[in-house]
Amino acid sequence: MLGERLRKLGLRSWQLHSVALASVGLALSLWIRAKTVDQPSRENAERRAIFVGLWAPMFWLIGDAVERAER
Repeated sequence: MLGERLRKLGLRSWQLHSVALASVGLALSLWIRAKTVDQPSRENAERRAIFVGLWAPMFWLIGDAVERAER
């Protein structure tokens, strides 16, 4: 259902899988950057990195749904 709709909109599974991997890289870079800021800002920066890290499984699973629709 969702995969078919996204496929009709022009999204492909490889694009969503790439976005998932990119979000892992972004989360890692945000986490590393959090280690360089002062203590009061560190907690917020770490939460931001965790939030972005949660995007990866979502994009990966949506990519799997689109891949099933492609078959």
